Amino acid sequence: MTPFQQRLTGTSAPGAVVLIRLYVGAVFLSEGVLKFLRPDQLGTGRFDKAGIPAPGFLAPLDGLFEIACGLLILAGLMTRLAVVPMIVNMLGALLITKLPILWGDAPLFDGKSGWWDLAHESRTDLAQLCGSLFLLLVEAGAYSLDARLTRADSAVPAEAAARN
Repeated sequence: MTPFQQRLTGTSAPGAVVLIRLYVGAVFLSEGVLKFLRPDQLGTGRFDKAGIPAPGFLAPLDGLFEIACGLLILAGLMTRLAVVPMIVNMLGALLITKLPILWGDAPLFDGKSGWWDLAHESRTDLAQLCGSLFLLLVEAGAYSLDARLTRADSAVPAEAAARN
């Protein structure tokens, strides 16, 4: 395994990280699927109402990324790589759709304005952002495909040395 692959899939985090992976991955997966099941409310219609350009292209693209990255996070496979686009996704969601709540200029949240409305409406996005940052920093954990691949890769040289 190359040093790059080791950094990408290596993990020494405890097994309890699986709880964060399950939460973060499941939410991204379900939100990605919902962009296709409910396009008017959560896909292209929502992107259009928020003023995001090319909603017919970007909403499905965002949905595909959420599905793919959500599945990778759930499996604990290339977890660090999978959370990077989701961090960008959550920062974009917060800046484009939630931050305007502060000054009462949020088309998705008519009538809501101020700190408490912002805090309420952004709670899931903030939790997803923090969970993704956590996984980027601590890795996938012991109960992940990343850990299994790392163990299998380190076992091969040990077995070869034992045969010699």
